[in-house]
Amino acid sequence: MWVESSIRSRSLTLLHEASALLDQASDVRASVKPILEALSRHLDLHCATLTVLNRRTSQILVHEAVGLTEEERQRARYRLGEGITGQVVETGEPVVVPSIAAEPRFLDRVRPGNGRPPQTAFLCVPVRLGNETIGALSAERDHGGEHPLEEDMRVLSILASLIAHAVRLRQFAEEEEELVAENRRLLRELADRYRPANIIGTSREMAPVYEMIDQVAGSDATVLIRGESGTGKELIAQAVHYASPRAEGPFIRVNCAALPEGLIESELFGHEKGAFSGALQQRAGRFERASGGTIFLDEIGDLTPNVQIRLLRVLQEREFERVGGAETLTSDVRVVAATNRPLERDMEEGRFRADLFYRLNVFPIHVPPLRDRRTDITLLADHFVEKYNLRHGRGITRLSTPAIDLLMAYHWPGNVRELENAIERAVLMAEGDVIHARLLPPSLQMARADDVRSGPLQGQLDALERELVVDALKVTRGNRAAAARHLGITERMMGLRVAKYGLGAFDE
Repeated sequence: MWVESSIRSRSLTLLHEASALLDQASDVRASVKPILEALSRHLDLHCATLTVLNRRTSQILVHEAVGLTEEERQRARYRLGEGITGQVVETGEPVVVPSIAAEPRFLDRVRPGNGRPPQTAFLCVPVRLGNETIGALSAERDHGGEHPLEEDMRVLSILASLIAHAVRLRQFAEEEEELVAENRRLLRELADRYRPANIIGTSREMAPVYEMIDQVAGSDATVLIRGESGTGKELIAQAVHYASPRAEGPFIRVNCAALPEGLIESELFGHEKGAFSGALQQRAGRFERASGGTIFLDEIGDLTPNVQIRLLRVLQEREFERVGGAETLTSDVRVVAATNRPLERDMEEGRFRADLFYRLNVFPIHVPPLRDRRTDITLLADHFVEKYNLRHGRGITRLSTPAIDLLMAYHWPGNVRELENAIERAVLMAEGDVIHARLLPPSLQMARADDVRSGPLQGQLDALERELVVDALKVTRGNRAAAARHLGITERMMGLRVAKYGLGAFDE
């Protein structure tokens, strides 16, 4: 009688403590671990475990546990109906096992062969919310027969009811985290699958570009690449060519805006000897030389009306004549064109032929500007640092934090080409192994209206000093003494500057 009274008193104390923990917790999910600790302490358990059903995968995983190592927690994975835990979650009915050693359904997956006493009991109750079982609460304890397990099962069932809401919140949170992680993984896989080796960028905005390259590369369809100047349209054209069956053939580039009007026809289609002044011999044009491969017509919007007519015939009939010649030639060539011009407006204003536009616009690819793919800026900057290290024999290892901030804040009207030029300039000007913000072009320095360097001299000096202190702390992994030695100042001076610029986050 006294034993029964003591057991009930202990159970009431436990339930009172669990209720208090739930009431005091600012986030009910954070109260689960302390409740399991109280359960283990009051009932003298070997271990207490809360498992939660992942509705998306139908796996039952450990959410919280007391008395298990991290390795043991990782082994506690079950399917619905698998083992005692899986059975409880599947049926919604509690199970009590007076002796683990005598129960064949007990898988002993978590702690196999750990030398338990012969009479170790296992208790498992469902965690239910309404009519749905969302997890299970289980416990292991010694059981010699003198201690009735019914009271422990009743306490576990009450605790399972108390924490059900917290378990549901955690279930939702874990499933949401999994979905977010899965979306990120799929985006990375999409980028890795379609991203050509010659293009730097893993941003979400570039994923459709990579997918379209993959879709069109295997065909002979005409491609029109559109985007602002400096976005890397030629790299897209090369990616299309080198991913195509024509990869072994030539890739011939023509900048339609760079060639004089009198020479563009000769460059594209060739000329016969004597066709014009200076034509001393027959010459093959770019279309002939591109046979079996790809011709890339950059700045297609700058072609003159006469050349537009001849190009239209090539696209329609795959036929042309050299300048001054009568022989009709054919060329097995794929056409990839690019422009930064608004061709629709040029058509309305009569500067570009509508029939040519529709022949070119079979498979359009839009390349986003750099300002719309900011997550690629640091990747591109690192790539250009490495490129110009090799070209100029430099040893730059990184960009300083203020330099990265400037790169990320700038709007990049010149896109990737402007970024490449800025990095090459900084590599050439750097005196050490770090690119500092002051080495970036003035256009970047002026881009931020709040940049102190547009203010008085003292503000500019403070900005420079802060940058040097930050870099020293980075190099020394936050060690102030080492950073002070690096800068040639005393530790006290370093402490004053850390306080002045609010750099306490660098403390060890």
